[in-house]
Amino acid sequence: MPDTIRTTPRNGLARAAMLGAALAAAPCGSARADTTLAALARDYAQAFAALERHEIVALALTLSILLFAVLAAILLVRTRVSAADTERELRAENHNLRLAADRARALLMAEPQVLVAWDADSDGRPEIIGDPAQLVSADAAPRLLAFGTWLPPAPALALDHAVDALRATGEAFAMTVPTLAGRSVEAAGRVVGGQAILRLRELSGVRRELAESALRQRAALEEGELLRGLVAALPWPVWARRADGTLAYVNPAYARAVDAGDATDAMRRGIDLLDSTDRDAMIAAFTRNQGFAARLPVVVGGAKRMLDVHAVRLASGSAAIAVDASEAAGSAATLTRMAEAHRRTLNQLATAVAVFDETRKLVFYNDSYRQLWDLEAAFLDTRPNDGAVLDRLRAARRLPEEQDFRQWKARLHDAYQSIEARADTWHLPDGRTLRMVTTPNIEGGVTYLFDDVTERLDLARRFDALIRVQRETLDNLAEGVAVFGSNGRIQLFNPAFARLWNLAPEALADEPHIETIEAWCAPLYDDSPTWHALHGTIAGIEHRASLRLRIERKDGSVLDCITIPLPEGATLVTFQDITAPENVERALRERNEALEVADRVKVDFVHHVSYELRSPLTTLIGFAHFLNDPATGTLNARQHEYLSYITTSTNTLLAIINNILDLATIDAGAMTLSLGEVDAARAVAAAAEGIQDRLVTDNIRLDVRIDPDVGTFVADERRVIQVLYNLLANAAGFSPQGAAITVAAWRADGAVVFSVTDLGPGIPADVKAKVFDWFESHSNGSRHRGAGLGLSLVRSFVELHGGVVRVDSPVGKGTTVTCTFPVDQAAHRVAAQ
Repeated sequence: MPDTIRTTPRNGLARAAMLGAALAAAPCGSARADTTLAALARDYAQAFAALERHEIVALALTLSILLFAVLAAILLVRTRVSAADTERELRAENHNLRLAADRARALLMAEPQVLVAWDADSDGRPEIIGDPAQLVSADAAPRLLAFGTWLPPAPALALDHAVDALRATGEAFAMTVPTLAGRSVEAAGRVVGGQAILRLRELSGVRRELAESALRQRAALEEGELLRGLVAALPWPVWARRADGTLAYVNPAYARAVDAGDATDAMRRGIDLLDSTDRDAMIAAFTRNQGFAARLPVVVGGAKRMLDVHAVRLASGSAAIAVDASEAAGSAATLTRMAEAHRRTLNQLATAVAVFDETRKLVFYNDSYRQLWDLEAAFLDTRPNDGAVLDRLRAARRLPEEQDFRQWKARLHDAYQSIEARADTWHLPDGRTLRMVTTPNIEGGVTYLFDDVTERLDLARRFDALIRVQRETLDNLAEGVAVFGSNGRIQLFNPAFARLWNLAPEALADEPHIETIEAWCAPLYDDSPTWHALHGTIAGIEHRASLRLRIERKDGSVLDCITIPLPEGATLVTFQDITAPENVERALRERNEALEVADRVKVDFVHHVSYELRSPLTTLIGFAHFLNDPATGTLNARQHEYLSYITTSTNTLLAIINNILDLATIDAGAMTLSLGEVDAARAVAAAAEGIQDRLVTDNIRLDVRIDPDVGTFVADERRVIQVLYNLLANAAGFSPQGAAITVAAWRADGAVVFSVTDLGPGIPADVKAKVFDWFESHSNGSRHRGAGLGLSLVRSFVELHGGVVRVDSPVGKGTTVTCTFPVDQAAHRVAAQ
């Protein structure tokens, strides 16, 4: 600046501002910019000096703001310059990349090929570069990745698996696949820049020929390896010879057959499998330009085997294989034996069998066939044809009567062209019915099978008739009948069953389950335990047994239910309405209970009265004895007679009362026995002494028959004597005057037996069952009169001892009462307990 210009703070700031503007407009790094920057610094220095002298505070603030603006302007300018340079570089690089991409696309599209790219983070939709129509047909082009639309199944599957492996693991691949249109397409896949790339390119020209040649060579090598591996794995010897006859190849089976170490050892040693004769025959066949095939015996592994040897002549020698036919030879012999066994078996069958070959000649028949049609063996052995046999049978009227025999015969012979068996029924003129089956043979011809079903059909007719009779019988039964199967479903029922339970026959015809029937019957009977028991019997598998149930339904009716297990898991269930008999039985039961109550009341009354009578009766007896005593005074004859009547009557009445009390005590279970040793003979004598007066009065003889070995037994002696006394008194009452009573005693089978026999009128059959009842007294025309308690006491006392009483009384021939007492009462009581 010229020195003539005075620098003031305001002028310095203005100048600094202008210099800053000039600096912003100057190119970065130019000499002008540097000069301007130096001048700006000088002016700022002068301005700050002036500020110190004049407006220091205001000027300092202004200069700070101005300095910030200048620096910001400088930075902005430099940033713009740098951005402009970067933009120019990016535009140049983008241009170069476009040129490279165009060159790459041009190279890719120079030949028919398609690129398919999958991004790692994409949703699976690939990017396809190129025109698929160059490789595949226009129809398959939209579905290029559906390989099955333009590739055969096997290559399509292989390519699909390779693409899946490429996308999943990045595994690269390369293969050549043939298209359905006959083209060859090279498919290669690899991962490039994080993308899975599939390249499809058509092979043509030299490249195609090279690829096909490589494929053929690889296939040939694989085929050779496969054949070599197959031959090596064969269990049969295989060998090849050169033109000079030396071994060129043998497989391991050949080496094992000739006992060589391995194939190399067999070829080195030149070991032959066949003997010289067989080799000469093979060479002779080759000389005639023929192959060689023969079944030869060969020693293999020290054992003789039958081998089927097949050899062919080749340009460079020959090749042969030996197949072990030992089992086949054995099988052929076995087959022959089996065929003969089958023939013998068929001859034993009741089914008539005839086999005709493909020429319709009879090649086999069994005895049943000959007997069925009554044909001569000489005729059948001539192997007649099918038509000749039918003509002979027709002439003998042994075939069904047909209006058009020719047409019927033609239909029968259709079996020779059929592949399925056919069955028919023949009704013969003689009344027989045959079931005929024609079965085509595998090797040609037909097998005829004839079964006489006359009896079977007759049985079926009779069975059907029986079923109808049973059905009618069931339908007319008053009992409800139902049959349930093993699955618990009803299989058979009669109308009575439906009526008893108010069920619709149509519903039962659907074979409902027992649980369903239970639900239908619930309104009439819903007792769960009963239905559960019935259900278990019907549907149970094990422990099936008959069951009897009494069902009292809500309507007041009573049914008897019986289940009976049937074969095959079935169950028969019957329901019988017993309402009327049940009501009668209930009434009788109630009446019986009333009678029992009345009887107990009667017994109680008798017990009470007997007890009450015994005290005054004892008094009467005592006073009678007192009056009869001479010490009380003298009685005249009439008074003595009356007193005798009183004494006799009171003694009789006391005996009756004592008997009643004894019976009551026994009936109440309060009677106890005073057991001890009882001498049987002495007991008989004591009882006989008690009735001696009656025997004398009625002129009755007592015949006592005591076995000397009867001895003693354990019992209540007083009760035994009472039993014998009652028996003797009863016999005396029924015996006529002048008769005899027999009393006997003996020992038998651990018991002492007493018997009393009279010659009275006997006991009628209608009375015999009641002779032991209380107060049952029947004179039956005799002089006997009593209360009817004697035999009741006899039975009660004997049974109380553990014995038995038996009455034998033929009408008009007297009565025998036998009482058996056990010898050992202790043993009896243990048995009773």
